[in-house]
Amino acid sequence: MEGKTFRERFLNRKTLLILAAIVIIIGAGSGAALLKASENPSFCANCHIIKPYYESWSEGSLLASKHAQQDLACLECHHSSIPGKAQEGFNYITGNYTLPLESDMGDRDFCLECHSEEGAGASWDEIKAATDFEESNPHDSHNGEQECNVCHSMHQPSQAMCSQCHIFDWMDELDESWESSF
Repeated sequence: MEGKTFRERFLNRKTLLILAAIVIIIGAGSGAALLKASENPSFCANCHIIKPYYESWSEGSLLASKHAQQDLACLECHHSSIPGKAQEGFNYITGNYTLPLESDMGDRDFCLECHSEEGAGASWDEIKAATDFEESNPHDSHNGEQECNVCHSMHQPSQAMCSQCHIFDWMDELDESWESSF
């Protein structure tokens, strides 16, 4: 054994395989812990570009906060695959993003999965019936059926599209989560 070099004694195939297995196990464990941590909304606030979105969820009067008050976490609406999350992290590290961040929210059917009296999803007709004010119905627009995010915004004040041309009495009844440009 005296004539063997360090490489011959310690860097043989068996040792390298053991080291590789240890690195894989530690990497997989760290990855699993990171994925579990990302389920907590406060994890998102660690990223400075996400912090304002987290704050609008955790406090204030915007729709995101109203969802938080119903115990809905970010990932219940913002679905992302593991590769998608990895890409988001890479984009953050490399600065490959634009502000405000693009929304990954679904279409109207996505919103209607939850929004109904029974909580089992509502039809567009149910939404129209619930907002049929005496002078107008914002969900029965002469512009046709609109996507929810045309008016409703999670992390910014919502804005009634109708107010671009019309002034209706029901606009005065909107809460502080709505921008008052009317």
